[in-house]
Amino acid sequence: MIYNMVKLKRALITQCASIVVIVVSLIFSANSIANDLEAVQVYSQDELIKLINENKHLQRVKDDRCQIIEDIEARAEVMRIPSFQFLWGDMQAWGVCVSKDTSSGIHYMRQAANQGLPAALEQLGRYHKEGKFVRQSHDKAIVYLREASSLGNLKAQLQLAELFISGYGSPYDYEDIYRWLYNGVSQSNAQYTQIGKYLTDLERLMSPQAVKNAQNIGVN
Repeated sequence: MIYNMVKLKRALITQCASIVVIVVSLIFSANSIANDLEAVQVYSQDELIKLINENKHLQRVKDDRCQIIEDIEARAEVMRIPSFQFLWGDMQAWGVCVSKDTSSGIHYMRQAANQGLPAALEQLGRYHKEGKFVRQSHDKAIVYLREASSLGNLKAQLQLAELFISGYGSPYDYEDIYRWLYNGVSQSNAQYTQIGKYLTDLERLMSPQAVKNAQNIGVN
């Protein structure tokens, strides 16, 4: 009789321990689900534009374990938000979290560019300049890069200056690119040095009066 009671007591203790383990596991699972739900909130436009400008947008999608693809697609295709069009296009062009589809990717980038997103204009200009994903065309590159440059995109301005110095484009545009670079703000010492070199190279292609005009006119 005593033996059976001891045996029953041990069984109850074991069962209680199992219940505790299950409860703890459920708590951890609930916390994990809550963390996942928190991690996959759709980005705000300002947040996404900041990620794009820092070239961290694709890595962010990877870090979020590709869990908001449908939200990104909806904002690109249905709502037609330029920053999400660019993100969705870039994801497709590089095959990030979706099947690679370069043609569709470029299509969405162009939609973002048509709505005036500087990053999209700069990237399409760069792609045409380098012949990446599209046929190389310096004329098309200049069109995209000039528009992005007029919106204050420094990356585009540097590439546009590089094309002009290499002999592409029209001399009528030299004054504009000189003015943008002359009045621009560099992000680093290396960039400051690069801007200085491009300004010197542009001065060799411009008349003294054109250089003076560019230096005396503020940013539009």
